[in-house]
Amino acid sequence: MPIIPRQRGIDAARFAHELMPAYRPVVLEGLVDHWPAVAEGARGADALAQYLAGFASSHPVDAVMVPPGRGGRIFYDETLAGFNFLRRQLPVSALLEQVLRYRHFDAPPSVAVQSALISDCLPGFAERHLNPLLPASVAPRLWLGNRIVTPAHFDESCNIACVVAGRRRFTLFEPGRIADLYIGPLGFAPTGTPISLVDFDAVDETRFPRFRSALADAWVAELAPGDALYIPPLWWHHVRSLDAFNLMVNYWWPGGGAATGSALDVLLHAVMVLRPLPAEQRAAWAQLFAHYVFGPEGAAVDHLPPERRAMLATMRPALAEDIRAFLRSKLDPAS
Repeated sequence: MPIIPRQRGIDAARFAHELMPAYRPVVLEGLVDHWPAVAEGARGADALAQYLAGFASSHPVDAVMVPPGRGGRIFYDETLAGFNFLRRQLPVSALLEQVLRYRHFDAPPSVAVQSALISDCLPGFAERHLNPLLPASVAPRLWLGNRIVTPAHFDESCNIACVVAGRRRFTLFEPGRIADLYIGPLGFAPTGTPISLVDFDAVDETRFPRFRSALADAWVAELAPGDALYIPPLWWHHVRSLDAFNLMVNYWWPGGGAATGSALDVLLHAVMVLRPLPAEQRAAWAQLFAHYVFGPEGAAVDHLPPERRAMLATMRPALAEDIRAFLRSKLDPAS
């Protein structure tokens, strides 16, 4: 099982020009250990909760609650038609009170705010807790709760996850291990993207026979407060909060070019349009995608004058909008 490499003292230039192009996860040791919130967390959960309450607004955030006896695992219900948790809208101050209270329970529910914009729920916090590797324009998000497990999933964006309080264990898989992770339904998942159906704590070897092979090659790291983890786009990651009070701040940004839409949306459309075709036609379309999308840069257009490359020209905002308009006209002729 590979151990995620650890680096200390990385600056923004080295991160952008060396670590990101490597397309590998890396632990950024002590990246945010200078944050005031990390210092408050070292004094204890009550001190950190009081510190956060000083920023908290009345803006409601989306919180999840997993009943006791589920191991804190955010997941589907038994039918895969629903989820095993409840969603509530409440301010951060109310969740803080809940998490602090649940510390005294033998078997509490698992509760968490996940991916709440800090500018909404903790105004002023971001300005005092800057990420030294990213511009201030990359918006931080809050992850706060007790012991909870987020199943293996991927993000379309680059991700830096900064641990403020509590320990978190990350188990990562390269994108190519998708078939060994047994992914749930596309378009319906408890996270923003599809998740693995495998319970890491009780692997069903009969139903998921290839998972053990993937787990043997998983990249694993346990982060302490002040540490951060860079997760490249499309790397599967399973995240376990290990303590009764956990706080993490993460940052998502496109990386590698301007974002012009969701590639997952493209995948879903391809599943709808291409998947039903006969095998020989799917193979032919795979060749077209390889040529126009996944082939070497310039291979599909080098023989064309720059002014005649149309939709294959260098992607700029105006061209992206022209393509969106063209697609809208094809998908919904009435629009």
